[in-house]
Amino acid sequence: MRGLKIVSGYTSSLSLRETQKAIKQVKDIFQKELSQALNLERISAPIVVTHESGINDDLNGVERKVSFDLKAFPGEMEIVQSLAKWKRMALHRYGFKENEGLYTDMNAIRRDDDVDNTHSIFVDQWDWEKVITKDIRNTKYLQETVCKIVKAIVATKNQINKLFPVLQNELNDKVFFISSQELEDLYPDCTPKEREMRIVKEHKTVFISQIGGPLRSGVKHDGRAPDYDDWTLNGDILFWNDVLQEPLEVSSMGIRVDKNTMIRQLRETNTEERLNFPYHQALLSGVLPLTIGGGIGQSRLCMLLLEKCHIGEVQTSVWPDDDRQKCLNNGITLL
Repeated sequence: MRGLKIVSGYTSSLSLRETQKAIKQVKDIFQKELSQALNLERISAPIVVTHESGINDDLNGVERKVSFDLKAFPGEMEIVQSLAKWKRMALHRYGFKENEGLYTDMNAIRRDDDVDNTHSIFVDQWDWEKVITKDIRNTKYLQETVCKIVKAIVATKNQINKLFPVLQNELNDKVFFISSQELEDLYPDCTPKEREMRIVKEHKTVFISQIGGPLRSGVKHDGRAPDYDDWTLNGDILFWNDVLQEPLEVSSMGIRVDKNTMIRQLRETNTEERLNFPYHQALLSGVLPLTIGGGIGQSRLCMLLLEKCHIGEVQTSVWPDDDRQKCLNNGITLL
């Protein structure tokens, strides 16, 4: 856990009421930009799923889910951690075709997440997923999609700056692509987070690909569940945050596993028992389409575009009393 970072001399450019107006503008504008760029339509999504469905996201495989029982019927319920698997099943259920996709508002509780300037136990994302074909399950298509998302983010920032002229920062729409192994080779004596700091500080907008499996050093750049992203065709979008002077990850995304990739990655992680879940059976039987998808942090994006120092300035959540007092003493107004 990194802990709270105080930026000397920081003052929000927007008042509390202006911030609330600006949050709505960011969300309205970006949803339109994203849906047009990727040909997506909005659908509704759950906040609670059953354990037996196997569709809750396991993230890095160590995070504890928020679970509970219900009076109405038996079984264990879980608050979603993300909707990576659910979205793919929804594409099939709703009858989406090639080059059609969906996006949804995903609200989750991640009880084991850090709580600091950019992390909260409450996670709000635009989760999106799109049907693709076998011939475009490749790096070229992945990178083209990344560029479209980045352009949608930059277009949103440009519009927000016009609506709120007090905001002055700009974002770079030219994406620098690098794999996690190439990044390790470039900075072999650094930790993964130190590598991200150095590469994003230099290039401002970066996509780090191939995340999930161990690198040649034996260490992973970061963890990924083995049964949704193809670890050779995924990655993270990071922007340089001028306020915090550090990288900010705004999206984790990728081309999803096919049958063979899922089996291989489950074997590598000794989690083959998941193959008995309904989601995994549907993928094995060929019922589910090939897809690409990801999550884009709503509060993360608002924080970046509205030039805020703390995610709590754009999101109502819970924070340690010590952090609240430090923020109050340093001009950071938490909602």
